[in-house]
This record gives sequence, structure tokens and C-alpha cells, in this order.
Amino acid sequence: MNTDDLMRILFLGLLAAAIGGSYFASHRESLGKMGQQAVIWVLLFVGVIAAYGLWGDISNDINQRQSVISDDQIRVPQANDGHFYLTLDINGKPVNFVVDTGASMMVLTQQDARSVGIDPGTLRYLGSANTANGVVRTADVWLDSVSLGPITDTRVRAVVNGGEMEGSLLGMSYLDQFRNIQFGNGELVLTR
Repeated sequence: MNTDDLMRILFLGLLAAAIGGSYFASHRESLGKMGQQAVIWVLLFVGVIAAYGLWGDISNDINQRQSVISDDQIRVPQANDGHFYLTLDINGKPVNFVVDTGASMMVLTQQDARSVGIDPGTLRYLGSANTANGVVRTADVWLDSVSLGPITDTRVRAVVNGGEMEGSLLGMSYLDQFRNIQFGNGELVLTR
């Protein structure tokens, strides 16, 4: 926690104490009822904070990510933001991707590269890619294994982005390995 966070918490605490103090002072004669109301408000506040803090976990449980229909078919529901997300096991580690048919390659963030055993600091960023944010440097890598459900590929080519990215992209270098890619009815169907 940095100094700014500490100061925000201190300010909110003082503000809550001032509001609470004025409320208690104005309702001295009915302290029992006021105590009940205070407990209710505190529990509501704690509930909202808990729901906000756990929303990522809750939404992952509610929103279905991907499902295996058969040994050669994967169905992916469209997310609320309009994108399709897949989780692939790369070198035995799960990595989340956004499907990007506009990307020519499978692109790993530096953080995801680290998580699958690639040290971005030792890579040679000799390639380049044109992105919405301009040209970025890229480094070619070969992934030992890439698994999507029951489908496993070995020695898969990808690139590590030399710049900042929000998440890894599943581009056409991987998607072209499927014989059929269908978008429709709010889902993506990949067939090998």
C-alpha cells in the first residue's frame, strides 16, 4: 500500500467518523434503534465491498468460457464485451487469450511468456508488428506444447511482444490449424 492509498483510507475514515458522529449526536434519545440501523448499514457496506472484490471470481463462475463438444470441436461463447476468450495450456501452464483474427501470429505478453518458462529479457526483438498503438518490436519463440482441450500441438511458433499489452492474442498462425472456424449465434466453433 502506497502513501496515496493510505491517505485515501485516512480521509474516508475521518469522513465516516464525522458523518457517524453527527448522526449519533442528532439521535441521542433513540440510541437502541439507531444502533440497529447502524449495524444494518455496516453489513450492507461490507456486503457491497465483498461483492465488488469478488466480482471477478463470481463472473468467471457465471460466464461459461469454453466447452469441448468432441475430440475435434471446441465451442466458445461470446463474452459480454463482444470478444471470444480461450484458455490454452502452454508448456503445461494455463494462459488466457483473446481470439484476434486480425493478428497474424499468436502473441504472448511478456508476463505470459514468463509464466510458461520464457525469459523475455533474453529474447532478441528483431521483428516488428503494426498495432493500433503503433509499431512494436517482437521476438520469435517456439512453444514446446500448446493444448486446447483434447487438442495438443507441439513446436508452435509464436511471438513475444516487446511492448505493453493487456493480454495475449490468439492470432491466425494458431487458428489456421483448424479446418473450420465459424462465428455465429453468439459463439465461436473451432473444428480440427
